[in-house]
This record gives sequence, C-alpha cells and structure tokens, in this order.
Amino acid sequence: DVQLVESGGESVQAGGSLRLSCAASGFESARYCLAWFRQVPGRERDKVATIDSDGSTTYSDSVKGRFTISKSGRYLLYLQMNSLRPEDTAMYYCAAEPCVYCNGGDCYNGYNYWGRGTQVTVS
Repeated sequence: DVQLVESGGESVQAGGSLRLSCAASGFESARYCLAWFRQVPGRERDKVATIDSDGSTTYSDSVKGRFTISKSGRYLLYLQMNSLRPEDTAMYYCAAEPCVYCNGGDCYNGYNYWGRGTQVTVS
C-alpha cells in the first residue's frame, strides 16, 4: 500500500521560510505524480504544487515564485516555502496518484493517496 507521511510544519514569522517533507513508501512499478495541497478549516483543500515523474512542476498563482516543489528519487517529496505570509497558514498534505491517470498536474479522478498532513502557522 502507498503511504505518505508529512513533516516539517511549524509556527513561523511572516517573511520566514520552511521546508516540508513527505516520505513515501509502497510505490511499486508505477510512476507516481506527487502534489502538495493545503486546507484551512471550513474551506476546500487547494492544490499548491505538483511534480510529475519526469520533474515537470506546476504551482498555484498564490505561491508561484515563493514555493518550490522538488523530489529526491521516488520516495521523498519536498516543499520549500519562502516569504511566508499569514494567508499561507493551513494544514499541508502530500498526495500521490499514478501518472497514467494525470496530465499537467491534474488527475482525472483526483489524487487518491494522501498523508495525514502537517500544520503550518504563519503569524
């Protein structure tokens, strides 16, 4: 089974930086596309950044130029967050889906593998 475990969330001052990590396991032969989402209470989960198996990335307009998604091999995903703002406060989730079901960061049936999240608070 695919398992995703996020870490790195904490409280930080506005203008600061954080790096989130996601440790993945259970990927077998399929190529997986990976993504970071975030959610605040009472709102829908928003896609922040995606990276596919060949390293192509996409970003939401709200984080473009400030956040960078990257991966190390098949099993570690990162989100470098710079110039953090209070509106970046959210629970951040790592997500995965076989790339065969995805195109340009969007997956036809959504991302179906999720971590439990890591909280980022910017004040």
